[in-house]
Amino acid sequence: MSKIGVEESLTNIQEALREKGFDVVEIKQEADAKNVDCCVVTGLESNVMGISDTSLKASIIEANGLTADEVCQEVESKVNLIQ
Repeated sequence: MSKIGVEESLTNIQEALREKGFDVVEIKQEADAKNVDCCVVTGLESNVMGISDTSLKASIIEANGLTADEVCQEVESKVNLIQ
């Protein structure tokens, strides 16, 4: 099962991803983003909590302007590329 990190303020996206069967981890700080396959952030900052650091191997999806369903589609697309 893919582990998806989601910024803590995006509760609707966390719920939607859980409904689709993803293991969702709430991101409150940079350390929370370790060992995830994909991160979903608000996109309100260019370097949210430092997770745009090149040491992060996960894909980052900016949820700004997207619905929860659109974010789920993006996540599924990114995760399918990993597998």
